[in-house]
Amino acid sequence: MEKIIDKISTYNLFNYLLPGVLFVVLAKSFLFIDLTQGDIVLDVFIYYFIGLVISRFGSLVIETLLKKIRFLEFAKHENFVSASKNDPKIEILSQENNIYRTFVAMFVLLLLSKLYFYIRIVYPFLQNWDFYILISLLLVMFLYSYRKQTAYIFKRINSIKI
Repeated sequence: MEKIIDKISTYNLFNYLLPGVLFVVLAKSFLFIDLTQGDIVLDVFIYYFIGLVISRFGSLVIETLLKKIRFLEFAKHENFVSASKNDPKIEILSQENNIYRTFVAMFVLLLLSKLYFYIRIVYPFLQNWDFYILISLLLVMFLYSYRKQTAYIFKRINSIKI
C-alpha cells in the first residue's frame, strides 16, 4: 500500500484522491449514503475513482459550461505550450486551476445527487434503474473524456515543430 501511495503524484493526490475522500465524507452527511467498504485498500481505490469521475465531470461539463457563458477564457493551446516552456510556473498554476475546477465539480455533483434523490421520491420506479443510469452516465462521460484526451495529445504533437 505504501508503494502505491508513493507513486501517486501530487496532482493525482489533490485532483483525484482528496476530492474523492471529501465527496464520500460529504455524501455520508449530506446524502446519507455510505460509499465506504470497510477495507482501507478498497476504500482508497474507491476514493481515487470517485475523484477521477469528479475531475472528468469538471473537465467536460463545468469547464465547457463556464467557457460557454464566458465566465472563463482560455489561451490558445499553442500559446500555452510555448509559454510553459518559458515560464515553468504556468504548469503549476494550471494544475492548481484544475484542482479548483475539480472542487467546483464536486460541489455541483453533490447538489445534483441531492436533486436526483428528491426526483427518486417523486418517481420511485427510478430506484430500480439507479445502476443502469449511473453506468450509462459514466460510459458517456469516459467516452467524451477519451475523445478530449486524444484531441489534447494530438494538439501537443502538432505543436512540436519537427
